[in-house]
Amino acid sequence: MNVKDIVYSFACLSFAVVIGAAVYEHRAVVPQWSVALPASLSMFHGKYGLDAGAFWKVIHPVTLLLFILALSLSWKTTRRKNILVTLIGYVSILAITAIYFVPELMALTGTPFSETMDPSLTQRAQLWELLSQIRLAILVVLSIILFLGLTKAADKVSTPKTNQKAKAVQPQQVGV
Repeated sequence: MNVKDIVYSFACLSFAVVIGAAVYEHRAVVPQWSVALPASLSMFHGKYGLDAGAFWKVIHPVTLLLFILALSLSWKTTRRKNILVTLIGYVSILAITAIYFVPELMALTGTPFSETMDPSLTQRAQLWELLSQIRLAILVVLSIILFLGLTKAADKVSTPKTNQKAKAVQPQQVGV
């Protein structure tokens, strides 16, 4: 196993941790805070309120760094496409997350406590969750693309298709 394989494997692992944490939040956390807004938001309030941001602020930069390192080490290999597609998709999702998901989540979870259920707040939470599940499904597809790169040789250099065709068409020299 060489350095390219190890870095690529760590990039895969880090991306899998991102997806695992997202699945956990959708299965264990979101159903609890979105059940009866705003009363159910109490898990985010107070001195010991849940702060999932502490995890996300660390894992995303680490994952991006591993992707960039894996991409630079694998630039001339057949794995480059797998890393590029996944990295571009991941960065796009992070941008959308920063623009919509985080601000909307902060607005929802920052709502003051009340025993009275707010239907408009509940609708916003349901939309957030639906869109977040779509985001998660896209991440899973991207992870499959990334993991398929593990099946490709780390030392195999990718060659442009035009060069391959040109080599196949060149006539052989025949001795006289």
